[in-house]
Amino acid sequence: MNRPAPAVRPAAPPSESDARPGLLGRLGLWSVRHVKAVLAGWLLVVIGLGAFAPQVTTALSGAGWQADGSESVTVRQLAEQHFAGNASSAIQIVVTADRPVTEPAVQQVITKAADLAAADPRISTVIAPRPGATISPDGRTAVLLAGAKASPDDMVRAADDLKKPLADLAAPGIDVHATGASVLWSDFNKANHDAMMKSEFMSWPVTLAILVLAFGSLVAAGLPLLLTMAGLAASAGSLVLISHLFPVSVWAMNFAMMFALALGIDYALFLVVRFRSARDVRTGRAPDTARAVAETMDTAGKAVLLSGATVLVSLSAVMLVPSPAFRSMAGGIMLAVLFVLAATLTLLPAVLGKLGPRVDALALPRAKGNAHTSPRFAAWGERLWRHPLRYGALALAALIALAAPVIGLRTAMPSIAVLPGDASARAGYTAVQQAFGPGAPGTLQILTPAGQAADTAARTAATPGIAGVMPAQDAADGSGWSMIQAVPAVDPSSPDLAHTVHALRAELPTDTLVGGAAVENLDLQHLLTEKTPLVIGVVMALGFLLLLVALRAPLIAALGTAASLLSTGAAFGVARLVFQDGHGAGPLGFTPQGFLDGWAPVFFFAMIFAIAMDYTVFLLASAKEHYERTADPRAAMTGALAHSGRVVFAAAGVMVAVFFTFALSGPLPPKEMGIVLGVAVLLDAALVRLVLLPVLLRLTGRAAWHTPAWLDRVLPRISFSHD
Repeated sequence: MNRPAPAVRPAAPPSESDARPGLLGRLGLWSVRHVKAVLAGWLLVVIGLGAFAPQVTTALSGAGWQADGSESVTVRQLAEQHFAGNASSAIQIVVTADRPVTEPAVQQVITKAADLAAADPRISTVIAPRPGATISPDGRTAVLLAGAKASPDDMVRAADDLKKPLADLAAPGIDVHATGASVLWSDFNKANHDAMMKSEFMSWPVTLAILVLAFGSLVAAGLPLLLTMAGLAASAGSLVLISHLFPVSVWAMNFAMMFALALGIDYALFLVVRFRSARDVRTGRAPDTARAVAETMDTAGKAVLLSGATVLVSLSAVMLVPSPAFRSMAGGIMLAVLFVLAATLTLLPAVLGKLGPRVDALALPRAKGNAHTSPRFAAWGERLWRHPLRYGALALAALIALAAPVIGLRTAMPSIAVLPGDASARAGYTAVQQAFGPGAPGTLQILTPAGQAADTAARTAATPGIAGVMPAQDAADGSGWSMIQAVPAVDPSSPDLAHTVHALRAELPTDTLVGGAAVENLDLQHLLTEKTPLVIGVVMALGFLLLLVALRAPLIAALGTAASLLSTGAAFGVARLVFQDGHGAGPLGFTPQGFLDGWAPVFFFAMIFAIAMDYTVFLLASAKEHYERTADPRAAMTGALAHSGRVVFAAAGVMVAVFFTFALSGPLPPKEMGIVLGVAVLLDAALVRLVLLPVLLRLTGRAAWHTPAWLDRVLPRISFSHD
């Protein structure tokens, strides 16, 4: 039996006519009463910023995958300044022939390739092939070096522009391919962008179908898409404008699209379901759409605002990684979340107020669109209350079993194998390896003071793992630097290369710097490994603090935060089995690299945790609302599932559909993202939020909602109930 809660609600509830809306309720009422101004304002925002959106794929940068301040980045910057752009961002032009490259027909192609590259203003100089260095021992492969005269981002754009014209120079028996780090990122970004566009296109019909089933009407199902379109257009245009101030990775837009769709649907689901319930409750008297909007905003609106804040703080922790690509990706997602959140709290209330009962228009036959509570989830809540240990133990055992493989997880930066076989960078990479040896594509660049160049070259040649050393070249500008290029004995993606680089840095003379494209990847991987514990700790701490402020209950805030680790660990355990060990590689259409991409743990953790806390907020906010009304732990737990279970289930279904489409298209990185995020959402919704967290509420009872006296004096008072 439910018992009253005088400590929570000491005063008699005011009448509906006297109830004063809270801050978000008043915002909702303002949006309803000024619907034309709200719609006009958002129309201006969407048109104004959306006008820049078509430029997003060309305006955003393609590089930025580096560890700022690292030794390898310093080498690249010095090489750009003092060695005519012979840096890791330079473009290599590989000419392969079925005859010696000295023959006139091949020389003609080489000359055309050099002229074509030299005509680009982003190329400093073109270094012709040299016997014994950039002409293969069999004489049938030659490499031209187009030096970098622009930033790494602009060199990726130069690769975008040059790789096809260079390939078109091919003649019978002669092939031309551009390769190198800049071309690799050009091909990599294009392949991933195409895959994401394909996945987005595939996911929309599935998303719409799930929304129609969840809402029971076509009009209500269209509201999340309205939010998503507004948020996407505004965030895409904003990213283009921001890119004029500092480089923004093109991946920022890709992830922003995904998050705008997923969170826009989540937020709209939560608000629309609550709005329909508020109207339905009032139909016995005089339906008041404006008051229904106010009630929706004061309850579900608070949960949405808290959820958005949780997502933002989780992603802000990625800013702790000093890498331009990571920071701009996190910033792009945060920008999309801000626009979707703003649309949810202003545009959606205005549209709901305008629609009123028409929100249920075009309903499916026999659809119970206005039912706020789900009988099935209510019955599920009662079953969990009666048998908490049975279901809780099963869910916990499943999550631990799936998370166990994470112990053997290995990470590294992506290899050339993630590119399609016909990509220019991969074709050139393969040609260089076949002509010069397995380590040639990962040639190391060693900068040393000119006075110790001979000693440095000798020590480099004597280092295990080095196949060959080219003669030292002094800087032509008199800067005092010499460059030594060393060819490793192993493929650039081999773990043994890291040991070789570590040995060189330990044994070479003072003031000597070791860099190169492959070393930049190693330094970035080291940075990510070093920063991952910090990012995880900050994300969890900030998530706990937000839950604590919102719920004023330290125990359930801590349990809710800790539970998010289970689905995250299980997702990475599955990722290890699939992408490292290769289980399911055939059906998914990829060749396992033997490791998970190095950027996945830190970035995916923040994304998974943000999504997991999204569901946590929805469920616990609903439970807190019921507890404030009844002071009964049973009513809080079962009521939360009855009211929010269907929303969490439907929202998770949409997210899983969106994420799993990425696993079906394109190269390996989108597959990793789709599988990891899709599995995380599936497990989090099915086992954590709809089983384990309710069980924890059952087992902790009133203690879950207890606020110590000293904490009660410190924390602000946030209520999720509406009088």
